[in-house]
Amino acid sequence: MGMDSTETPAGEAAISEDDWAAAMAEQAVTDAPAAAQPTAQPADIFPSFSAPGGAPGSIMNELDMILDIPVQLTVELGRTKITIKNLLQLAHGSVVELEAMAGEPMNVLVNGTLIAQGEVVVVNDKFGIRLTDIITPSERMRKLGR
Repeated sequence: MGMDSTETPAGEAAISEDDWAAAMAEQAVTDAPAAAQPTAQPADIFPSFSAPGGAPGSIMNELDMILDIPVQLTVELGRTKITIKNLLQLAHGSVVELEAMAGEPMNVLVNGTLIAQGEVVVVNDKFGIRLTDIITPSERMRKLGR
């Protein structure tokens, strides 16, 4: 019972290292035969989109789950950069000049990604946007490359 407190951690560390080495050796022995066996089949947890019996309609049924997910649609009138000094001088009635020209199409963004351009319309005293140009995926990729 005359054990020093410094002896116990060293003894535990030695046991832990021996246990670790034994576990690694056991894993190496277990892994070696598995490499010689044919590839294991994946668990059938998630449905496969490339299943041979999968009809195009079944894929659409599976994709229907995401149709109710809300996204943020934004119509951008224009942008500008100003200094903090000018920002602090803004008051009620101040006019901020935007880079967009009058009559230019407005940008339509979904979750911050440009997807279309259009013109502003008024419907029942509310603003709306009439889409004039849809941005294709290839055009989006080209704009990202700039």
